[in-house]
Amino acid sequence: MREPSRKLEQLNALLKLSSLINSVLDTSEIRKYAIEAAMSLLNTEAGSLILIDQKTGNLYFEVALGDKSDRIKEVILKKGQGLAGWVAEKGEAIIVHNVQSDHRFFQDADTKSNFSTRDMVCVPVTSKDHVLGVLQAINKKNGIFDDDDKEVLLSLADQVAIAIENANLYQELKDTFYGTAKALAETIEKRDPYTGGHVKRVTRYSLIIGKALGLPKKDLEDLSLAATLHDIGKIGVRDDVLLKAGRLDDQEFKKMIRHTEYGAEILGPVKQLKNVIPGVRNHHERVDGQGYPDNLKDTQIPLIAKIIAVADTFDAITTNRPYRKALSSQNAFEELKKNAGIQFDKIIVDTFINEMS
Repeated sequence: MREPSRKLEQLNALLKLSSLINSVLDTSEIRKYAIEAAMSLLNTEAGSLILIDQKTGNLYFEVALGDKSDRIKEVILKKGQGLAGWVAEKGEAIIVHNVQSDHRFFQDADTKSNFSTRDMVCVPVTSKDHVLGVLQAINKKNGIFDDDDKEVLLSLADQVAIAIENANLYQELKDTFYGTAKALAETIEKRDPYTGGHVKRVTRYSLIIGKALGLPKKDLEDLSLAATLHDIGKIGVRDDVLLKAGRLDDQEFKKMIRHTEYGAEILGPVKQLKNVIPGVRNHHERVDGQGYPDNLKDTQIPLIAKIIAVADTFDAITTNRPYRKALSSQNAFEELKKNAGIQFDKIIVDTFINEMS
């Protein structure tokens, strides 16, 4: 039986984990904390969360903490292999006091990781009678694992299962949203036979720049979506202007450049896209302030817009247009360099050329 102070420690750990689940969408933090809590509450040398690959049925170490954890994460268990595989297959929790003598133990895991497993408590991570993975606490520092340890780990596993399910639902919604945005952008693109694949290429080039600049994950997601939707405002441009075979006259050009404003207006009511809109509205601004629609200069131009500007121009130069044939990548690089510090941000131009060369 646990002491009251120990029970309070367990309760606090579970409450913190529950709070994390309700406030954090990135479950990596939740999963890591769950293992840290398991190791602390059960007083163990190591702990791990092993998830099932839904396509292959194999098990992989999603989180591993403790000595040799980096090497342990390289181990892949086949369906039913090892103690973890047995727990995943049977959906039952187990305590093993002498792992080395248990026929189910996968010795190769210790061999590959150069880690010595003595004892273990291993429980399934289950949601709606479906096993998602396995939670393990390994090598108790003092005493032996008991049923109280197993119950604590099962409680942590229940919280981890909720976090995984929430993450899966969030990802499904996110994928649906991105898919819809992509389909909309490609539908608009089909109006102009000369811009086939433009959206995909501009998005790819933009992400190359963003990653090279070290943008965090959330900013890269915003950049990807902004690049995908950067020309969505062209839905408001008449065909006789959008599809004109030759160069636009002054009046036609004024109509064409309104697409940046139209795009911002279309996305404006969607509050989740507030960080995306600057890339859509301002990707035709210039560092010298001679761009449109807001005549922003240098540092006034959002970074997301500066990136898309370079990616968009490179693709425009290297693909066929109604009024000229495509030029080579080298020609495009020279054009970008010539206008760096005038039309484009010099750091972004240099970064893009360096990554693409």
